[in-house]
Amino acid sequence: MPTSSAAPAEDWRAEQPPLTTPWTDEVGPDNALPEYPRPQLTRDRWLNLNGLWDYAGGAEPPGSTSERILVPYPPESGLSGIQRHDDHMLYERTFTVPPDWDGQRLLLHFGAVDQRAEVSVNGERVAVHEGGYTSFSADITDALVPGARQHVSVAVHDANENAPHPVGKQRNDPGGILYTGASGIWQTAWIEPVPEAHVEDLRITPDLTGFDFSAETTGGSAVQVSVRDGRGTEVARATGAPGAPLRVEVPNPHLWTPDDPHLYDLRVRLLGPDGSVIDEVGSYTGLRTVQKVADEQGRPRLALNGEILFQHGPLDQGYWPDGIYTAPTDAALRYDLEATKDLGFNMVRKHVKVEPQRWYYHADKLGLLVWQDMPSLPIDLDVPPGENPPPAAEARENFRAELVDMIEQHRNSPSVVAWVPFNEGWGEFDTAAVADLVRRTDPTRLIDVSSGVNCCYSLPDSGAGDIYDDHTYVGPGAPEITDERATADGEYGGLGLVEEGHVWPGEPSAYEMTDSREQLTRRYGEVSAELSRIIRERGLSAAIYTQTTDVENEVNGLLTYDRRIVKPDAAQVRADNLAAIEAGTPGGDR
Repeated sequence: MPTSSAAPAEDWRAEQPPLTTPWTDEVGPDNALPEYPRPQLTRDRWLNLNGLWDYAGGAEPPGSTSERILVPYPPESGLSGIQRHDDHMLYERTFTVPPDWDGQRLLLHFGAVDQRAEVSVNGERVAVHEGGYTSFSADITDALVPGARQHVSVAVHDANENAPHPVGKQRNDPGGILYTGASGIWQTAWIEPVPEAHVEDLRITPDLTGFDFSAETTGGSAVQVSVRDGRGTEVARATGAPGAPLRVEVPNPHLWTPDDPHLYDLRVRLLGPDGSVIDEVGSYTGLRTVQKVADEQGRPRLALNGEILFQHGPLDQGYWPDGIYTAPTDAALRYDLEATKDLGFNMVRKHVKVEPQRWYYHADKLGLLVWQDMPSLPIDLDVPPGENPPPAAEARENFRAELVDMIEQHRNSPSVVAWVPFNEGWGEFDTAAVADLVRRTDPTRLIDVSSGVNCCYSLPDSGAGDIYDDHTYVGPGAPEITDERATADGEYGGLGLVEEGHVWPGEPSAYEMTDSREQLTRRYGEVSAELSRIIRERGLSAAIYTQTTDVENEVNGLLTYDRRIVKPDAAQVRADNLAAIEAGTPGGDR
């Protein structure tokens, strides 16, 4: 169980968001995302810093705090208690080190802070981090004051699209397909005690018979990894040097698939010279491979565990009316994935946003393949294609650095099967070189380097990567196989329906509007039938429907933005989706 260190709540209240979700009223200062935030490197002892912080914000850096904010909900959200954007933010709070942590090093972690964060403890700067989608940590031990309450401050600057950082769809003036920004601390902040020599990071690369493994540490003589099945029985064990590659063979391997998402639990111990345990962490993995293979007609197709599997899922924006970038609760975070699975999909494209690590944990557990986008650099959509200036050198450098960090931080999740660096040419540059960078960083996954390469602001097709990705609305698109890349409908659909009382303020929009749930269900079936025809005739490997939920003024979700209504007939949509998967999976429709 975590230790709590929350501030009194008497002078704080949430603001009323334009729409609430079923979880809005469950959130408060005493239970703001209390779950351990890093499922693939766990420790038993930790101190959750979510809760109330002192806050100030404005157009210029504030000198002192005068408000209260509920972390980790971004200031723009109703759940934060602020509900406005500030270019400059100052967060402050105190905490007490538990007495049984004496003699340990203390690590301060942030899941994500958008965009630039400078962290100080007791007035001593301990970390500076840039980029709003990746985690960072600092050893704060030497900044602590013995026997006192410790003071933490986080100074943040976030100018949304006016800064040279990836922003995805965040905008200062949202509308249409662009949404409200999410600044500041928007993922869990926490502290954990570790010994002087401890495990810093794990690298787990699975295949069909086991996994390659290494553990980065700050010392120790050996690393031991124990593998347990779902019943807690140890099935494999291996020992090697810290930082060195280690092969772990798993007898009678139980493979991970969407239909059977089996996970193995891992226990990793750092050993001293005498064999004693210095540090111990938990993790997990699933055994699977992803690659391209040729079908019976010689066409390139996508395969899981060496077998062709059609990948079908929704475009998932990951926005919330009450928390903006931050789901109100962990149950809410899981809900979208559960709904996706219930609708018959076997994958999801996480669209120009990166989620907290628990989102990927839920995808791993539920059995959903994930295509992970890199959030886009800023682009002016009011400017015609070809007239946006290319990203400046600083923006390109920031993009590459955060892309590598994103891959490194989520590469252990078996659900993640593809990286998507660019979307529709937003901020696109050096396409083939970026694909090479991704390949060097993670040679085990598929690369969809330019989703929507046929449309919008995309640069000319580079031919790089593993997938040719077509965007056609309403579509579906029917791309032809012309080289060694598999083909995908990276976006299609966009069928809209307005559900009165469940709509964000503003003008609703969709690629095609329907006027009833019955018409929406019928049109979804018609589009799905055409998709199945294209799959069979063209050898399409994947399709991504727009989209999981409504988002602000976009009403083309299968669910309303408040998650209170599934708009089409769920059973019929499930049947349509399973039929499409069967159409693209050899033997699936026999």
